[in-house]
Amino acid sequence: MKEKIHPKFFEEATVNCACGESFKTGSVNETIRVEICSKCHPFFTGKVKVMDTAGRIEKFQKKHANAELGINTKPQKRAVKPVAKPADAKKTAPKTAAKAEAKSEAKPKAKAAEDKK
Repeated sequence: MKEKIHPKFFEEATVNCACGESFKTGSVNETIRVEICSKCHPFFTGKVKVMDTAGRIEKFQKKHANAELGINTKPQKRAVKPVAKPADAKKTAPKTAAKAEAKSEAKPKAKAAEDKK
């Protein structure tokens, strides 16, 4: 193991909880502050703490109660169908261009025919 690269390890680091509980453990920090510990956590105590902020629990329960009844709380959005394209786009687009070319080609041919007469 290399020397002078590892942090100092405290065998008796103190852990202080927000509930007032404190205990000793091993850590690289001498003191540790935590918000919740095994003495106040609902999983270990069996007590349920509900901290509802802005009615989120009621909103969640209402949403899932309607789901069980089969009621949709949100309106359905209409599906927008794509515009149908012609089967062969090449056939439709060149028609207008072909007509314009045909007209321009017809005039010089007609003039050439009149010049010959």
